[in-house]
Order: sequence, then structure tokens, then C-alpha cells
Amino acid sequence: MIWLTWQQFRTQAAVMFAAVAALAAALAVTGPQLADLYRAAGSSLVDQVSSSDQTVYYVGLLVVLAVPAVIGMFWGAPLISRELETGTHYLAWNQGVTRTRWLATKLGLGAAAAMTVAGLASLAVSWWSSPIDRAVNGGGATDTYFPRLDPVAFAARGVVPMAYAAFAFVLGVTLGLVIRRTLPAMATTFVVYAAVQIAAPMWIRLHLAATERTTVPIEPGGAPISIQDGAEQIVAHPEVPGAWETSQQTLNAAGQPALVPSSFADCLHTESGPPTLQQVDRCLADLGALGYKQQVTYQPAGNFWALQWAETGLYLGLALALTGFCAWWIRRRVT
Repeated sequence: MIWLTWQQFRTQAAVMFAAVAALAAALAVTGPQLADLYRAAGSSLVDQVSSSDQTVYYVGLLVVLAVPAVIGMFWGAPLISRELETGTHYLAWNQGVTRTRWLATKLGLGAAAAMTVAGLASLAVSWWSSPIDRAVNGGGATDTYFPRLDPVAFAARGVVPMAYAAFAFVLGVTLGLVIRRTLPAMATTFVVYAAVQIAAPMWIRLHLAATERTTVPIEPGGAPISIQDGAEQIVAHPEVPGAWETSQQTLNAAGQPALVPSSFADCLHTESGPPTLQQVDRCLADLGALGYKQQVTYQPAGNFWALQWAETGLYLGLALALTGFCAWWIRRRVT
């Protein structure tokens, strides 16, 4: 059964492993040079990275982010739905192979291969990007690169891409088993996986490790401040290297949550065009004089591995739950 499953699966696996090998080879060319530059420049590396290396940085992110989705769509979804469409599953079951063993072999081999591919891609990209990650976490001033805890970079670093791949693969198998049609299962897998990946950092990840808070005054020359939604929301950007800012709250002089007063919007109002920088500074100074402050909640850089392992366990748990559902469904509902 293992040999047969591998024969059916080997072409897809070979293509994916070849793509990861090509990625690793490309990263190996410039990786040592980037590491040498970090040893010489330290946190100022972020200001010296070439445009070609910037391109490699973003391509690496996109590749690791895409690998689990591709695995779920092209490995997971067709794995069983294709056999159900053509009726070839009856042939295996008539050879003395139980449904549970048939399913377990396909899931086990596919999930192991999926985790291996995602792990190798993440390892290569994490290794290449580590000088930039260390420079950003060390306080390197940049608007170009993501801290490792940023939702985009986090999903392409460490061990969590392996859990994403296992979940995406089993999700694809589950949807293929239930829908029983390959193309609809592939499309549904992509939609569901994308929805989970969007929801996780917004509502779940920030609760997987203890957050920290800092309060910064609203004043010119202090922490960088941006104004959103006209003048109804203030966003502060305190110097917390490598942190992931999860929420902001404006506080009044008594330290209580408050809305930005309407006088601030009136102060910024001009008859034509946006307010000048001097006008913004004056309005911020007036707001600060009233005792208003900005409270920033964030995940510190030191929580990276705690969040990695917590989210890895969460996704592997989801994959196991889907595996149990598949075992129940194939015994009770597939005829």
C-alpha cells in the first residue's frame, strides 16, 4: 500500500522538492555575503542591503507563504477526491486493504512529505534572512523589512510553516473526501486555508503569549505618531525593536481610555489642502498639554519562539482533528 501510494504521489513530490532545491541553491549564492555584511555593519545592515537582495528577501517570503497553500490544493485535495471520482478506491478495498489503512497510508505519507518540503523551504529562507532579522531586532531603522514577529514574516520563519503544511494537506484531503470532486475541492481548500491564515494572527496568535504595554506621551519630537481617519485616531510607533504592535488605545489625563477630542480635528482643519508639519506639531503639543497619551500593546521580540511553538501545536491539533473526522467519514459516509 505504501509503494502504491508513493507511485501515485511521486511526480507531485518530485516537482515540489525540485523547486525547494532550486530555491535553496539560489539563496546559498548570496547568503554568506549577507552574513559577512551583518558582521561588519551590525544593525545598520538594513540600510546597506542591495536592491537584488531586497528582491530575494520578498521572494523568499512569498515562496514559504505559498508552499502550504499549494500543498493543500495540489497534493491534498486531489489525493482522495480523484479516486472517488474515478471509482479506483473500490479496487484497493477489494484487495483486502481496509478503508482505515488505505486512508492512514495516504495521509501519513502525504503529511510527512508536506512537512518536509515546508520545513526545508522555511529553513533555507530563515537562514538567508537571519542577518536582516537580527539587524531589525537590534534596532536597525527600517520601513523596508518586517520584524520576525510581524504576521507576514512570522508565517515564513521557524517551525510553524511545517504545521501550516500539515494542516493544509489534511484540510485538502478532508474537503476532497467530503466534496468528492477534485476541482471544487481544490478551490475550496484555497479559500478555507486563506481564511484561517488571515483569522489566526488577527484573533488568535496575539493571545498565545503574554503581551506587554508601553505608554508614550503625545507630543512633537516624541515617538513617531501618525493620524488616521481624518483626525479621529492617533497611532504611535514607540522604539521597541522587533516587536509586533497588536493594539493602540488613547488615554486621557486620568489614564482612562478616551476618544481623541474634537478640538484636535478642529486644530488640524485647513481651508485647502492638508495641514502643514508645523500645524500638526502645534496640535499634538496642545493635545499633549491636556494630558493625553497613547498606550501601545505589543508582543516583544523575545516571544518569537513561544508563539512559534504554540501556533505549531495549534495547527497540528487541527490537522489531527481533521484526520479523525476523515477516519469517521470514510467508514460511515463513503460507499
